[in-house]
Amino acid sequence: MDEAVFRFPGLAADRVLTIAEIGTAHSGDPGKARALVEAASRAGADVVKFQHVYADEIIHPRTGLVPLPGGPVPLYDRFRALETGPAFLAACKAAAEEAGLAFLCTPFGLRSARELRELGVRAMKVASPELNHAPLLAELASYGLPIVVSSGVSTLGDVERALAALVGCPAALLHCVTAYPAPPGDYNLALLAPLAVLLGVPVGVSDHSADPVLVPALAVARGARIVEKHICLSRDDPGLDDPIALPPDEFARMVRAVREAESEGAEATERELSARYGSELVRATIGDGRKRLAPSEAANYGRTNRSIHALGAIEAGEAFTMENLAALRTEKVLRPGLDPFLLPAILGRRAARDIPDGEGVEWPDLGAPA
Repeated sequence: MDEAVFRFPGLAADRVLTIAEIGTAHSGDPGKARALVEAASRAGADVVKFQHVYADEIIHPRTGLVPLPGGPVPLYDRFRALETGPAFLAACKAAAEEAGLAFLCTPFGLRSARELRELGVRAMKVASPELNHAPLLAELASYGLPIVVSSGVSTLGDVERALAALVGCPAALLHCVTAYPAPPGDYNLALLAPLAVLLGVPVGVSDHSADPVLVPALAVARGARIVEKHICLSRDDPGLDDPIALPPDEFARMVRAVREAESEGAEATERELSARYGSELVRATIGDGRKRLAPSEAANYGRTNRSIHALGAIEAGEAFTMENLAALRTEKVLRPGLDPFLLPAILGRRAARDIPDGEGVEWPDLGAPA
């Protein structure tokens, strides 16, 4: 991977970077957060990644139940319960550095991004749903820090636009399938090398499949310079992603597979994986290299990513402002709104009709300038 992408001391630039996605698996418990960091270290990870959650930066209170790996969840309430604040993440950062790991964190809005900046983080992650969060991307671009961008449930145009918004930031792109768990046959890993050439950035994979070896090792054989996968202490734990995360021994198995793929090369790796998993599954996981929405995630497009929503009921004739609009994930109950990159064209116009609290702002909602 290009040395300009990450500047963490002690991390080699000439080997695949492994990221243990802790996310919110700590459930706000400092002891569990430290245990997860230590487990990631023992498993051979290079980086631990956390999430800086404020519910209001992610979804509307009226979002309702959202289907997740552990079953339907009142997601706004769950996110509220996972709000930890900067002091908690400062302790997580210290624990990571004490364990010899790099610390990476995902902000979901301007407040969380600014707090991470104040903590002195050295890189940040843009999650797939935030690939079109124009205000967040502009904020991160102003920092000039290395940014890892996930590209689940996105088109090539979405990815190009996000990277263009992050101009001036060293960037890496993680190919991703936004499904939990994601079918290996949806991964289309033949896409990695063309993306690296087309976009001019190091590429990798953020893997949500259940198996610890197939997608990570095959991704390395196909040019991945980064492999990210969720880690948990137990799949029976109550974290949002724990049902599809790897327990420490399985994460260690993944790291070994990544290192073996690095040393053995593409041909030997694909031959060994074909013998273990069957050539048909390996061919399906490699795919055809065309960038498109995977079948398992296509229905989420326009809902798990961001759109413009009303913060409170907006009456006809009321002017649109950043006080009554927000770029939020729509999810399953509310109607999607316009793309957040259109905010400059919307702000200052008047509502052409009443817009209920939480609903997306659509083209027919746009009236004359205020």
